[in-house]
Amino acid sequence: MKPRVPTRIAATAATLVVLAGFATACNRSSSSAAGGKPAIGIDLPRADSDFWNSYAQYIKSDVSDQGLHALPVSNSQNDVTKLVSNVQVFESTGAKAVVMAPQDTGAITSTLDALAAKKIPVVSVDTRPDKGQVYMVVRADNKAYGTKACEFLGKQLGGKGKVAELQGALDSINGRDRSEAFAACMKSEFPGIQVIELATDWKGDVASAKLQSTLAANPDLNGIYMQAGGVFLQPTLALLQQKGLLKPVGQPGHIAIVSNDGIPQEFDAIRKGQIDATISQPADLYAKYALFYAEAAAEGKTFQAGPTDHQSTIITLPNGLEDQLPAPLITKDNVDDKTLWANNIAK
Repeated sequence: MKPRVPTRIAATAATLVVLAGFATACNRSSSSAAGGKPAIGIDLPRADSDFWNSYAQYIKSDVSDQGLHALPVSNSQNDVTKLVSNVQVFESTGAKAVVMAPQDTGAITSTLDALAAKKIPVVSVDTRPDKGQVYMVVRADNKAYGTKACEFLGKQLGGKGKVAELQGALDSINGRDRSEAFAACMKSEFPGIQVIELATDWKGDVASAKLQSTLAANPDLNGIYMQAGGVFLQPTLALLQQKGLLKPVGQPGHIAIVSNDGIPQEFDAIRKGQIDATISQPADLYAKYALFYAEAAAEGKTFQAGPTDHQSTIITLPNGLEDQLPAPLITKDNVDDKTLWANNIAK
């Protein structure tokens, strides 16, 4: 079976209102108004990232628009212990499928095993658990993120210079995939560029502190790769502004910057010439297909590896399947494309 073709949606509430409204909305959908649909437990991974807050808006909209039977939505706040506790609540309140986005992809194995034993299928969003059975991973190709960022940045710098790489957590499959692909591409395609790897654990304050030290030691730094604009964009731009290094694209002294996420704030930064590019993670499609697959799983439907009808490919994993959604490179040339989710969501 192939998933239905997606339709883009527009969020209608600000992030804080969205998060505050989850309990009311989802308690309502847990009632008989759900029309007998299977109960779905949904855990949001964090609220400190503009990308994940955008995803939260789409989750709320899709639950309502699709009339799904969602249990009260939880937020594990980047804490695997809280995620485990939240999942236990889902189990005890009748979840027939669970949607999660574990930030520590190694520590969730025992929880996945427990859910599998109870025949509760799991859809993992954006992150691919290292072990433990999953029904479907809804994710873009994160190695492509690193490769696309490398190719764009390498060409912008003419194959020479120094690049600071703000890496995500290396205990996360996403952080590893992006870092490994970026490093491999730089080594093979742009050996004249020195990459300074800065592990950040997806924390903006850590990224800012390490970038400040890097700038002090390398005043000739001429490139930055941010693996997550949702947490790195604001502190990076603030630091460069403070240091007098936030030069517009095209002006002498501009530090070329490519990011990952595709949030509205990155689009604005591209328009202002503050950063050069980003790779758009499809927050809207992450939410849409996470819920689609969760409902399908609860209803006992199955899928096979191969191309889908929404421009993606399902691949086989050792522990399940993964739907690899498209993630385009965004520059000044296509930043105003109305089909991009960041141009269709409340900022």
